[in-house]
Amino acid sequence: MTGGGTGGHVLPALAVARELRARGHQVRFVGVERGMEAKLVPAENFPIDWIEIGGLNRVGIKQTLTSLSELPFSVWQAARILDRAAPAAVFSTGGYVAGPVLLAAVWKRIPIVIMEPNAIPGFTHRHLARFVSRALVSFAETGRWFPKGRTEVTGLPIREEFFAVPVKPRGAVATVLITGGSQGSRTLNRAAEASWPLWSRDKVRLIHQTGSRMYAELAPKFHESGMPGEIAEFLGDMPGAFAQADLVVSRAGMGAVSELAAAAKPSILVPLPGASDQHQLKNAQALEEAGAAWMVLDREMTGARLVEEVTKLIDTPGLLAEMAAAAKAFAKPGAARRAADVLESIGSANSSVEAIDTHS
Repeated sequence: MTGGGTGGHVLPALAVARELRARGHQVRFVGVERGMEAKLVPAENFPIDWIEIGGLNRVGIKQTLTSLSELPFSVWQAARILDRAAPAAVFSTGGYVAGPVLLAAVWKRIPIVIMEPNAIPGFTHRHLARFVSRALVSFAETGRWFPKGRTEVTGLPIREEFFAVPVKPRGAVATVLITGGSQGSRTLNRAAEASWPLWSRDKVRLIHQTGSRMYAELAPKFHESGMPGEIAEFLGDMPGAFAQADLVVSRAGMGAVSELAAAAKPSILVPLPGASDQHQLKNAQALEEAGAAWMVLDREMTGARLVEEVTKLIDTPGLLAEMAAAAKAFAKPGAARRAADVLESIGSANSSVEAIDTHS
């Protein structure tokens, strides 16, 4: 399993890994020690091996040159890991760590299955598309980037706990969950900070995931503000946080959108403006058009705007329930099970070929 750097890459891979482990298969991860996989994968008791590589897409000339200089060594590292593990297949959710692993898999002639949630594939998957045995996608139009007949629309694997989030009855106080993903969002963090003095505190409490970069700065200020709620660097039990929330304020990556749909949560989506091919904007627009979310552009999200939008939503009778129902229509259950089915099928075929070659 490879794909990392952010929770959006790691969490779907973990969902598939858990399904495979439940079926009796051995699963290993390959990642980088500075990525979210370093925290999330060991916590799930999966073995993980490390390589050294940086990003290549939209990172600036200095980082691009550094990453290119690291690439041959990182491919060699990945090839050695694959030699030791002798996997039946390699599964990728993308991100810069996936590049060397997939190149090594091509070199070693190991079948590759990828999970591509965006309408336009990310840098790694786009450039290695012709070597993919199967691409599991969230949008039918993504198939045009891959060889004919090799794509299947499955949606993104989401932890079963999100599908089990119960409907939350509205109380006198609305709980608003603010999250910029595992790495946090500077825009959402600053808007949340500016909002603290503006809320009607008998009507709203906040659960705020800041990410690691701003937690040390924001946590003391949050506690000093007297704002009802809690603040955390990272919420290990995100389904539990969803269960408490009446409304979620979030970025619009496919992982976040899929979790909102699975949990049937109304949302305010703030697309990341620098996301490749504007995929977050397209995700947010799709949910807004369906009535499942309201969208606020990154440049327009301030503390005052946050309070204004949340207040309109919670003060309009029945609106949150209508948005929740619309969000649920986007849910695609069973993606992890289907990914495991595909890996079993392709892995078994590869093992059979190897056995025949060895016998002959």
